[in-house]
Amino acid sequence: MPNHSHHHSQEQNDAEAPCPSCQVKRRFDWLLWGSLTIVALGYGASFFGESLVALSPLLETFADATASLLNKMWWGLLLGLLFVGFLAKIPQEFVMAVLGKPGTKTGIFRAATSGVLLDLCSHGILVVGMQLYKRGASLGQVMAFLIASPWNSLSLTLILWALVGFQWMITFLLLSLVMAILSGFFFDRLVKQKVLPPNPNARELPENFHFWAEARAAWRQFSFSKGFGADLLHTAWRESRMILRWIFLGIVLAGLLRTFLSPEAFQTVFGPTMAGLGLTVLVATILEVCSEGSTPIAADILTRAKAPGNAFGFLMAGVSTDYTEIAALKETTKRWKIALFLPLVTLPQIILIAWILNQVSLT
Repeated sequence: MPNHSHHHSQEQNDAEAPCPSCQVKRRFDWLLWGSLTIVALGYGASFFGESLVALSPLLETFADATASLLNKMWWGLLLGLLFVGFLAKIPQEFVMAVLGKPGTKTGIFRAATSGVLLDLCSHGILVVGMQLYKRGASLGQVMAFLIASPWNSLSLTLILWALVGFQWMITFLLLSLVMAILSGFFFDRLVKQKVLPPNPNARELPENFHFWAEARAAWRQFSFSKGFGADLLHTAWRESRMILRWIFLGIVLAGLLRTFLSPEAFQTVFGPTMAGLGLTVLVATILEVCSEGSTPIAADILTRAKAPGNAFGFLMAGVSTDYTEIAALKETTKRWKIALFLPLVTLPQIILIAWILNQVSLT
């Protein structure tokens, strides 16, 4: 018992002592607040409708694009933030017990399956994925989670089924799951071979750790306090700020691209050729589209351009080459090398699978 009290008092002192990083004056985040301001102004301007057209048709288009993106992604983003708030409060042992041991086949399978089942938009998934890295998931698990999940939520899978039919929906779903698992294995292998650095947040589970017994014990000790909700939101905001800055910038850039480049303009050249596939990947790279937005566009590519491979490429390249994803990985892992290996590992797989799908459809 004396040891426990000493341990408790030590933890209390550690909690009260200011951390070195807290003593450094935080710089004003121009990217976060600048992008958020533009997004807020664009969304607010969308309520003026026809009066904006008289002022500037381009401004009206940008406002509509901003409002459209936010209206589609707000729920996924909000759920992602809440997940992050909860994850930050859950002991690391529980997170790792659910995901499985890092660097193992089971861990990769569990991470990829979690990515498929978690019903969030790509931006919400990105926030959660970065939090999983902080909680000790291996690089392979994080990559498998991110690659499997962008459009593979239950709701979007049903939408894709309605748009392109069950056969193409299940084909895309299984291929993306296989790609996520293979990429996860490859990333963990790169870490073992010291090509990429391991996750510094990783920690081994205690040998006597029993998930359900520990969960029941933790639940009995837990109580909702008055400030729990406010603390949860504060934690969610603090842990997600560096990701949100890129998401808001992505909305601004997407709004600008939608203002000057309509989807109809490039749908006509998305034919089942290597040139069409190359253009698809290029557009998916620069066009920051939430998963809710990418699904109908991909469906149009399949049904109008008769190019199922390009449709698959459009869905998958959004996470493989997306600057928001790459920037978020760099911010979280502190390594550009890790972030740039995402397209290096996944893009060849996407192009190969897409080319095969296009060839099959032509026969």
